[in-house]
Amino acid sequence: MFSFIAIPLGYVMEFIYNFCQNYGLALILFTIVLKVAMFPLAVKQQKSMAKMSAYQPMMQEIQKKYAKDKMKQQEEMMRLQQDYGFSPTAGCLPMALNFLIMFGIIDVVYKPLTYILHVSDQVVNAMMQAANIAASEGFRAQSLLISMVQENPGTFANVVSPDVLEGIQNFNFMFFGIDLSKIPTVGFNMLVIIPVLSVATMILSQIIMTKASGQEMQGSMKYMPWLMSLMFVYFGFTVPVAFSLYYTVSNVLMIVQSLITKKMYDPQKMKEQLKQEIEAKRAEKKVKKTVTVKTEEGKEEKKQVSDAQLASIRLQLAREQDALRYADERTERLENAQPAAEEKAAEPAPVNTEAEIADETSFADQEMAKEAEQVEKEQ
Repeated sequence: MFSFIAIPLGYVMEFIYNFCQNYGLALILFTIVLKVAMFPLAVKQQKSMAKMSAYQPMMQEIQKKYAKDKMKQQEEMMRLQQDYGFSPTAGCLPMALNFLIMFGIIDVVYKPLTYILHVSDQVVNAMMQAANIAASEGFRAQSLLISMVQENPGTFANVVSPDVLEGIQNFNFMFFGIDLSKIPTVGFNMLVIIPVLSVATMILSQIIMTKASGQEMQGSMKYMPWLMSLMFVYFGFTVPVAFSLYYTVSNVLMIVQSLITKKMYDPQKMKEQLKQEIEAKRAEKKVKKTVTVKTEEGKEEKKQVSDAQLASIRLQLAREQDALRYADERTERLENAQPAAEEKAAEPAPVNTEAEIADETSFADQEMAKEAEQVEKEQ
């Protein structure tokens, strides 16, 4: 599903692996490279979250004040956006891109044969059949396959070419004595260390990111970091330990990144800045402006008015202009006019007399003469 992202990322991972010849070290360098490349997105997202935290008290006040009137609540939210240029969706694009890239990375980690060694799906499926690995193994199938090839390469001699078999045999999954293709089991062993570190660093990164954003979690969202932690405990013991290594490094880099971006866009400073901007705009609205208005006697005079008074004057002028424009149109209520219209419709249609027909013909002739005269002028 995310192959359009995983394919280019796979080539990056392959380049790094060919450079260091160690899958664990390649994962670490790969994660660092991606975090550096995505840092501008992280900065933009932090700026959006800091702004959101600054507007959050105003939004909560509107929600509380108009809790029973959703239409008015929406109007006030729109006015907040118009008056102060606030956009609640500004941080969605960076977040969406982050998620897309993350899933692409996960695909690369899950499928090293496809994206790093570039073994075709047809060959991978043939090897899985030879090894009796069910398709239901999903995200851990390829790591299991690599482990089985390295333990017993003869089983696959008739399935794949010698060069592909050699490439899989030489693929270095060892990292400080830990085989990253293995799936950890609950107990006291080396494989458990990395999944435990991934969960611990994830909890820490969630806490630091929440503080850096300046936003307060509401309702059930307060428990989201802990639910995510439980979910990754499950993942840590059902997928190859390589994913836990990637996630541990990613969490550590996320902590560093959050501390840096918080220095750049501190929510507390953004709140103070917003407060000053609001006060400046309110003061600007109170400043009197000089306008020329007409008195009831028709004389022009200059007056000092505020923004609110100026808006009221403009509204009054618009109403007066509308009254003049539509003065000749019917103003009686529809229910009063309907009986009269029905009576008129019931009357027999008048028959045109010869004089009336002549008048109409004369009028048509006059109109045609005017049009002809206009054409001659234009020529």
